[in-house]
Amino acid sequence: MSSLTRNIVILLSAVVFGFVAVGYVRGRSSDDKSFRALTVYSEVLDKIQTEYVDEPDMHQVTSGALHGLLDSLDPQSSYLSPLEYKDYAEKSKEPAKAEAGLALTKRAGYISVIATLPDSPAQKVGLQIGDIIEKIGDFTTGQMGIEQANALLSGDPGAVVKLSVIRRGQTEPKDMSITLARLAPPKILEDKLPGDVEYIHVADFGPGSTKALRDDLEQLQHQGVHKLVLDLRDCAFGQDSEGIAAAQLFLSSGTITSLKGQTAAPLISSADASKVVWTQPIAVLIGIGTAGPAEIVASAIADNHRGDAIGQRSYGVASEQKLIQLDDGSALILTVANYYTPGGKEIPVDGVTPTDEVLPPPDDSLTVTDQNPSPASSSLDDPVVKKALEVLGAPAAQKAA
Repeated sequence: MSSLTRNIVILLSAVVFGFVAVGYVRGRSSDDKSFRALTVYSEVLDKIQTEYVDEPDMHQVTSGALHGLLDSLDPQSSYLSPLEYKDYAEKSKEPAKAEAGLALTKRAGYISVIATLPDSPAQKVGLQIGDIIEKIGDFTTGQMGIEQANALLSGDPGAVVKLSVIRRGQTEPKDMSITLARLAPPKILEDKLPGDVEYIHVADFGPGSTKALRDDLEQLQHQGVHKLVLDLRDCAFGQDSEGIAAAQLFLSSGTITSLKGQTAAPLISSADASKVVWTQPIAVLIGIGTAGPAEIVASAIADNHRGDAIGQRSYGVASEQKLIQLDDGSALILTVANYYTPGGKEIPVDGVTPTDEVLPPPDDSLTVTDQNPSPASSSLDDPVVKKALEVLGAPAAQKAA
């Protein structure tokens, strides 16, 4: 950094510091904490400039500080530098032709996997919940936003994206390649369980999923099925509006969810008796791979005492983000509201707690937060399925033909 640049930065820092100090003295009001934070930031910046071992790259320092600031809020919020935002905006102009089929979050500062879509490129290469994606192509995912990662993991069919992945339970990264593909809408999987119980697994609450689920439920009603296991494990995809619409298929009264933020009036979504399709008993299966719209469905059913939620606590994601462009060409992807359960719990904070918890075997070497003991399956060897049959009062001795 040149002497002129350094002097300008120091001068600007002094101005900021002076402004903060004056404001702090004049107005110890509700902004008191903000003034304190700015004062500390100015002091830290000054020490870096004057006492660091080498002349620091202040552009890099500032960019790193802003990335860290947004990372400290929640996994969904992120800062995009002018160059990052330009690249992100370019990649986001048109819908992706091909994707990897990954639901992502941030963990330990890096992009991490929540779930994979069935038959997707991500599932075919063995990616699973808890895997940390250290690199996408030549880019480290430290300080990378989720939307940036999604953009890098989409493109033309057949495109190959190189990844460096730290598998759950391991410490060393492993190189792998993923071939992008067009993703067909995941099918709703059905199976018969003992005791006149129908099993349905929904992997994605994307556009049209609620209609498909409604059609299946109407058919089951006509067939005289009396009990339902709705499996929402490994379901971390889709739109919140589809989750709300899906919950309305089961609830004739009560609150489904509420969306609350600092600057917005609460938006309450309620049940609608005219949209109900399934009136018979239901049990919902959830796990650490349950996120987003699926959390809205599960909590609506459980908190309204419409049915039990069985399994493990969900991941805790359901929220709403806003893209905010800044004057210097950078941008923020900022969480502006969180979804709440009918019982008043903040989903991104508390997740959805099962009414009947089923933990993995005690000899599992993974930590609780990384466990995904039973991928979505109707197997009677699955302890979560067994518990659901027990709750519904159905025998689990053998699988129906």
